Amino acid sequence: MQNTKLKMLLENAMLATIYALLTVVISPLSYGGIQMRLSEILLFCAFYRSHDIPGLVLGCLIANLFSPMGLPDVIFGSFATLVACLGMWKLHNLYLAAVAASLVNGLIVGLELHWILGLPFWISLAEVAIGEGIVLWIGATIFQKIGQRLFR
Repeated sequence: MQNTKLKMLLENAMLATIYALLTVVISPLSYGGIQMRLSEILLFCAFYRSHDIPGLVLGCLIANLFSPMGLPDVIFGSFATLVACLGMWKLHNLYLAAVAASLVNGLIVGLELHWILGLPFWISLAEVAIGEGIVLWIGATIFQKIGQRLFR
């Protein structure tokens, strides 16, 4: 029992670290209206294992501490990741999960960009959802090939 809890804790710490590092390293693509966060591919871990959700949300929270949008991005972005991860975990089709997570992020981050920066809501929603959708579609294709082997 203790080994299982320790293993899950370490897995979540690694996921949080990888998500945050990958987001910050490619920060020009990670923040703003048009986002292509490659780290979002890791959200598919939640598709297979719900116990990975805390690490993914923590990684997003840490990455958003470096966002030019500041505290609102920490709050809204982390919430968007939580909702997207929960949706991905509940859905049973990788591509449907990718579309749902893209829409969730587009809606929540689009609202954030509208409220904080005054950007047009529908354009912000579309830009975020499309960027997220591209990354997650690639992720769905990758996880379709390797996911079952990784998460036995």
